[in-house]
Order: sequence, then C-alpha cells, then structure tokens
Amino acid sequence: MLNTHVTSVGKKILVWDLPVRLFHWALALMFIISWITAEMGGNAMEYHILSGYVILGLVLFRVFWGLFGSETARFAHFLRGPAAVLSYARTLFKPEYKTSSGHNPLGGWSVISLLLVLATQAISGLFANDDIANEGPLYHLVRKTTSNFLSVVHQYTFNVLLGLVALHLAAIIFYRVLHRDNLVKPMITGYKVLDENIVEPKQFNLMLAIILGLLSVGCVYWVVNKL
Repeated sequence: MLNTHVTSVGKKILVWDLPVRLFHWALALMFIISWITAEMGGNAMEYHILSGYVILGLVLFRVFWGLFGSETARFAHFLRGPAAVLSYARTLFKPEYKTSSGHNPLGGWSVISLLLVLATQAISGLFANDDIANEGPLYHLVRKTTSNFLSVVHQYTFNVLLGLVALHLAAIIFYRVLHRDNLVKPMITGYKVLDENIVEPKQFNLMLAIILGLLSVGCVYWVVNKL
C-alpha cells in the first residue's frame, strides 16, 4: 500500500518514518528533563543521569538508522558538500525556493552537529563528577584530573547545545514565516506535500528498527554496567 495521496497542490508523501519521529520527540523530551534536573541538582541528579543514558541510546540509534534506515533518514540522502550547501543557501530568499523531501543541505549538517554535540555531552557525562556527591558511571576508569576536564567539557558543550537548539527553533520560524513551510507538522504526521514529480522515498523496515533499537539499548547498558 502506497503512502502517497494526490492533492490540489501536489503529492502528499510520507517523508519521516515512525522511528525518526519517535527519536525526534523523545530526544526533545530528554533534553528538557536533563536541563531541568541539572538546574535542580540534589536528588534530581539521579534522573539527570538516567536521561543522559537515554540520550546516549537515542543518539546511537540515530547513527545506526542514518546508516541502515529508511531513505530520508540516511546520512547519504541529506549530507552534501560545500558547493551544494552554498547553492541551496542562495535560494533561501528567492522565489525559486522549494521544500525538500527530507532534510535540506543546511538542515543535514545541522543534524550532524546536534548528534556530535549530544554524543560529546552524553559521553563526557559518563566520566564527570561534581565534587559533591555525583559521579558518572565510568568515573573510576580515569584519573581525577581527567574527570575534572571532562566535567568542564560536559558543562560547556551544554551551552553549545543550547545555541544549536536556538538555531533549530529559529530555522523553524524562518521557514514558516518566509516560505510558509511548516517543518513541525511533518515531524508529527510524517507527511509533506511535495511536487508531483518527486518519487516516493523508500520506507523503513519495522523489524530492523526494533533490532537496532535493542542493539542501542544493549550497548548503553553494557557501557554503564560492565565497564
């Protein structure tokens, strides 16, 4: 059964599969929880650490899904070189701008930046300490000076992450106001209305998504409990 519907202005196509959408909103929720619990401190740090584990698992799953998942989720689909990024950027304020079936060239590198910073944030937290009562699960594997350094990395990468999130929200507003391109709705429903000539992207394999999800959980569990 095709996930394509013809409308008066184009073709309604499923561009974001369920795993991508679940990843996106779960990550947003975990980011908020991590932020709030870090600000609260005290006993809330237990939940901060747990949310960090979930974030690490989500990032790992997104890397797997970027390699083996559905067409629009794959890195090969949306990562482009400098020439393509500049060419796309020149159309942002012009009438010939067209919405993309997935991440556009700028958005693709935004995704990679977020994943790299989130990975740095989560991994550094595994070794961090607050000199009070909280230590990461892998604190015992490094020297105190190394842990202190990674604690600083953990703190400052959060500021970088806040900046990237702010840019992400600004981009959503920009596309909505200037081009009437709603980027939020497709991340909820999965569908975009695109040119009728665009070919339906290949969709995901549910069993593969489950296997990769379990693999991600297993990797995080092994790191946290076995090292």
